[in-house]
Amino acid sequence: MSTQSPVTSFAELALPAPLQQALADVGYENPSAIQAATIPALLDGRDVLGQAQTGTGKTAAFALPALASLQSGSRLPQVLVLTPTRELAIQVAEAFQKYARHLKSFHVLPIYGGADYRGQLRQLQRGVQVVVGTPGRVMDHMRRGSLDLSALRTLVLDEADEMLRMGFIDDVQWILEQTPEQRQVALFSATMPDAIRRIAQKHLEKPVEVSIEVQTVINESIRQRVWMMAGVHKLDALTRILEVEEFDAAIVFVRTRLATAELADKLAARGYATAALNGDIPQKQRESTIEKLKAGKFDILVATDVAARGLDVERISHVINYDIPYDVEAYVHRIGRTGRAGRQGDAILFAANRERRLLRAIEKATGQTIEKMALPSVAELADKRMARFKQRITETLATAELDAFRKLVEDYQAEYGVPVMDIAAALGALAQGDKPLTARAEQEKKEKKASKPDKNKPAAGPGAEPSRERGKTDARPDKGMERFRIEVGHEHGVKPANIVGAIANEAELDAQYIGRIEIYDDHSTVDLPEGMPPEILRHLKSVWVSGQRLQASRLKDAGGKPRKRKQGAGKKNRQGGGKKQPR
Repeated sequence: MSTQSPVTSFAELALPAPLQQALADVGYENPSAIQAATIPALLDGRDVLGQAQTGTGKTAAFALPALASLQSGSRLPQVLVLTPTRELAIQVAEAFQKYARHLKSFHVLPIYGGADYRGQLRQLQRGVQVVVGTPGRVMDHMRRGSLDLSALRTLVLDEADEMLRMGFIDDVQWILEQTPEQRQVALFSATMPDAIRRIAQKHLEKPVEVSIEVQTVINESIRQRVWMMAGVHKLDALTRILEVEEFDAAIVFVRTRLATAELADKLAARGYATAALNGDIPQKQRESTIEKLKAGKFDILVATDVAARGLDVERISHVINYDIPYDVEAYVHRIGRTGRAGRQGDAILFAANRERRLLRAIEKATGQTIEKMALPSVAELADKRMARFKQRITETLATAELDAFRKLVEDYQAEYGVPVMDIAAALGALAQGDKPLTARAEQEKKEKKASKPDKNKPAAGPGAEPSRERGKTDARPDKGMERFRIEVGHEHGVKPANIVGAIANEAELDAQYIGRIEIYDDHSTVDLPEGMPPEILRHLKSVWVSGQRLQASRLKDAGGKPRKRKQGAGKKNRQGGGKKQPR
């Protein structure tokens, strides 16, 4: 049966204060439909059978009540989540870590095939409260005796139909039969084939059934595109897109209310007329902001889903999903803010490699393939700026009173003997300011921003000879790079390729931009481009490599120098994806 809940905010749910604080920290304002229907039932101790697709927000629907039920002091797993894939296991583990940020002595461990057993065994021996894993690897640990589920309180089957499709259903059955009888079970599946129904009937006790129907009607006049983030920071990508796209007004959607103010400030600093809109803004101020947007007093609104609910402004030509929504319905609602009154609309989505599942869920739910887009190149930016500058000249010639300026040019030419063409070029440079007008000027500006090379250093780049003292490496990173400490090392079995792969995938950074890697006993250092955005650094703190969270920190903030490496941990462990200079 379908369950409809009147819950409209997380504050109404009986979640412990540390979980409410974590939700407030990240700025989540109201639960999705499945969260509102499922969380109260799970908090009451009921089993749940949920029919919901990826992208409906079901991870929080089971993670929050599972965390609320944890007993302090136990080193044995109390929550087990089974997922069909490694990627989903990592994603779910990261969600648990985010929601448990204010819980003391909390540990979550993702376990899946293809990863080193040793790191997983060490973590299990140290004690974890939540295990998230694929059925095969979970079953292996149970048979080895390394995964003790005698204290299990909550068992979650996530995307059960996918586990059936991938041939894991026998493993799932075996795991269910080995768990304590007195445990709560939540089963989620996009479809309910007979095999999944049989599992539910056998292993769930009088479950609350929740079925969420996703509304996916999309205006055909809206063009949908996606940029798969790689190599360029999101803010730089956003400003490139805003500069090249012909837009009247745009809404940029982010997930949290904190991000609205941060991004609006950054865009304003780059010369865009911008305002923020989130659930903390009083209704009167919200109405005033919307009226100013309608009147053309600013052009870009940075907003959360809640703040933009019901927003109807005809001049919005573009919607940019700066943060991909976890909820498919939220995506449909967001892009519906454009293409109003029969006009053409554009919707652009930013998606990371780790978010491909959400992207596929959106495409599946909407029945549409979202067109891939490439970022505008430096040359395209320059062409656009040139065309825009010519247009400004044409408009000024047609509308402005120029007699006083003609007199000024004539006087200057007579006084200094400078050709009129040079005077016009100088005035153009004054009008353009410090924003480069050509691709060559753009490149020259970048080169000038780079620090002057150290004359004592050899030239950097592929094939450059190492500069190395006997028994010692130069601690300084290359020009334009910054050194970070990550909490994974030899004792965890990590290899340079593991670090490169994790950072390239999770930070949306091309491997060629990852510099020198040094591996020590219990940690490593890695050189990354200077100016890493805070949101990427925050994310890298929670990324898992060889059974460890990276906990990335700038080396100058990490406290102390790296410890001496193990014997033999030299050159073979120094590896990066591209330009790097051994020291």
